[in-house]
Parts: sequence; C-alpha cells; structure tokens
Amino acid sequence: MPAMRFLAMTCAALPLSIALLSAALPVHAQEPSPAKDKEKIVEQQDAHLSQQQHLDQLFAQLKRERDADKADNIADEIRGEWNDSGSATVNLLMQWTDKAIQDKRNAAALDFLDQAIALKPGYAESWNRRATLNYANGAMRKSMSDIEHVLDIEPRHFGALSGMAAILSESGNDQLALKAWERFLDIYPANRNAQEQLNTLAEKLAGSRT
Repeated sequence: MPAMRFLAMTCAALPLSIALLSAALPVHAQEPSPAKDKEKIVEQQDAHLSQQQHLDQLFAQLKRERDADKADNIADEIRGEWNDSGSATVNLLMQWTDKAIQDKRNAAALDFLDQAIALKPGYAESWNRRATLNYANGAMRKSMSDIEHVLDIEPRHFGALSGMAAILSESGNDQLALKAWERFLDIYPANRNAQEQLNTLAEKLAGSRT
C-alpha cells in the first residue's frame, strides 16, 4: 500500500435504475417543463448513489475547486460522509467518544474507540479519531500507527495526512512532512493552511541547503 511504504521511511456500486411513471394529467393541470423533469431525474439518481460513489464525486469536486470557501464546504460534506459508519452501534460509540473527550475523560474515549475498531476495523474514522486522541496524549508512535490504518482504508483522508505531516515536522523529518503536505494538496488543493505549511517547509528546506 502507498501509505505503508510512505510510513516505512519514518520508523457498489449498484446499477442505477429509475422507474418513470406517467399518469394522465387533469384537464386543467399545468404541463411539467422538461427542465424540471430533468432536475427531478438527477435528484433521483443522486438519492440512489452509494456512500462510496457519493464520496468519489465529492473528492472529484474537491480536487477541481480552487475557491477556498467552496472547497471548505465540500470538505465538510466529505467529513459528514465519514462520520456515518453504516453501523448504529459504531455510530453510538463514536458519539460517546466525542462526549468523553468533551468531558476530558480520554481513557474512556480510547476505550470506546477500541470497541468501535474491534466491531468495524474497516471504518477509517474510528482509527482517525484514535490517532488524533493519541496525538493529543503525546503518544506519537501510536498515533502514526493509527494514521497508517486510516490511509490504508482511505488514502484520500486529508485529515490523517495533516496529522502525519504534523508528527513528521515535530520529529524533525521536514522532507517527509513536505511530501505529506504535497499529498494533502493533491487531494485538497484549495486548503489555505496546507498551502502555508508547504511553503514554510519548502523555504526552510531551501534555506538549509544554502
């Protein structure tokens, strides 16, 4: 996996079908416009998209968008999709995690995340949340290990890539941190913070060579 190789340097779509029903209009009914009919069909198609198909569409939009505010809105939609594990039990554990973190009960939060990961190891956001919590607790190796799992499941997870870049920077691996930000910006090019971080690191590395 690309994420596994990168870390080693530092230590369905169901077929869409739409049934269009036609009914005789009342004598005084207004004829629907072709534009409205087309819009309704598009809405019906969107409603039948799988979560993965919807994410693929959002990531394509995010990659094309150059307006920072519009890109932020798309990124928020992506995060919203990530927050739904598809399991009511895992979703509840994630809610308990958030509440425990708010109450500064980090040990309980970690326990909830461990349970969520055990129940659904293919759910990237539980790994990502645990990576964030481990980072906050100063457990950098554990955080990086969790980030590895996130990126194996979802290589486009820009949140995990920013966490990776932060850990690499703090450990003095500026060259690898720069590569992490480059990967981030390939996915989310309009993000201002990532642009600034990349420029700062590039200038720092250029200065160290002179």
